[in-house]
Amino acid sequence: MDRPGVAAAIFGPIAEAGIIVDMIIQNTGRDGRTDMTFTISRSNLDTTMAILDKLRPDIGAEEIQHDVHVCKVSVIGVGMRSHSGVASTMFTLLKKENINILMISTSEIKITCLIEEKYLELAVRTLHDAFGLSEAPTKACA
Repeated sequence: MDRPGVAAAIFGPIAEAGIIVDMIIQNTGRDGRTDMTFTISRSNLDTTMAILDKLRPDIGAEEIQHDVHVCKVSVIGVGMRSHSGVASTMFTLLKKENINILMISTSEIKITCLIEEKYLELAVRTLHDAFGLSEAPTKACA
């Protein structure tokens, strides 16, 4: 159920286990239930699942799912604060390659998309090319 303290009940024990959580997305449904989705390192999956299974009755979770066939791609840079359209460009590029975005997380200087792992190389190559990251660095004047 959607009630105060559920996120703390989930992420407290995960943090105590030394597991770093990166992306967190929470959505409250119309039926009063909440979907919580988050990413961790694959190496922490078994420990995290054991923690969640133990917490399941206390937090009222109907279902706990995981997917190891996903990955994150990000566009990062302080220039994002002063350049509009970076997110739009990223999303459009992924769309053109028929790469579905499963989750999006943003900050002031970073946009991260969770995608299917099979598209990682294509997504990285596409984003590098579009944002000029595949070009050789220019020579600095001495």
